[in-house]
Amino acid sequence: MAGKKALLVGINNFKDFPTAALRGCVNDANDMAKLLKEQYGFKDGDITILTDGKATKAAIMKHLNQMVAAAKAGKLSYLLFSLSSHGTQITDTSGDESDGADEAFCPYDLAARGGAWDPKFIITDDELHDLFVQLPDSATLECFFDTCHSGTGIKNLDPIELLNPFAPKPRFLPPPDHEPFQNEPQPKSLGTKLKEEKLMGKQHILWAGCRADQTSADAFFDGRPNGAFTYNYIKIVRADPKLSRKQIATKMRSALKKGKFDQIPQLETDATNRNRAAG
Repeated sequence: MAGKKALLVGINNFKDFPTAALRGCVNDANDMAKLLKEQYGFKDGDITILTDGKATKAAIMKHLNQMVAAAKAGKLSYLLFSLSSHGTQITDTSGDESDGADEAFCPYDLAARGGAWDPKFIITDDELHDLFVQLPDSATLECFFDTCHSGTGIKNLDPIELLNPFAPKPRFLPPPDHEPFQNEPQPKSLGTKLKEEKLMGKQHILWAGCRADQTSADAFFDGRPNGAFTYNYIKIVRADPKLSRKQIATKMRSALKKGKFDQIPQLETDATNRNRAAG
């Protein structure tokens, strides 16, 4: 019988960008691991956790490629990938983005070169897309991105943090040149990209912490830092593991609104998966 595998990534600190540090991303990864073991029958050997210095681009992509290869060989039927980190943008080189920008995710070894992000040390939506479309129909992929997908209107919150170190912080890191891309873009999440290109498999379930024009919050809950999206997802699933994904998404939106977070979680998949229980 084919097995399951999870890669859980949480990055608070970035090698070359100490002032961009987050607070709740490592907790997100560890909390997700605990949920998978307690609620969904994952064993320690089914879960790989990469945090901070271990979460380089090479390490993340190595594990994802291994998971996809195992699924193609019929060894895995369920793959889960969660990423809590900064989101950002990088210049689109393939010509598939009308705004000239690809959405991207920041690994620990994020680096800049020539006034832009170095492609060797950033993970783009194109890279993830090209990898995940290789999955066979027999494999279910579930992704959780607790990051920001948009740079529009984002400002540095450091002055606010000096006044209140517990203030929510957006999980977005602007490109090095801090210049907007063409036409004040409203970037798309990975799931939207796959959906629009009609390459999203029937067994792909994609969660995003916010809409493309919003930010995902890194905040404190009961004195402990987490991503607002991840914290509420885990809390709601623990309260009722039998909820469908659609029901979870509805409850999450309500909880975040009640908590005065200006982000709307997104669930992108087909109707069948929406109405199935998570895990």
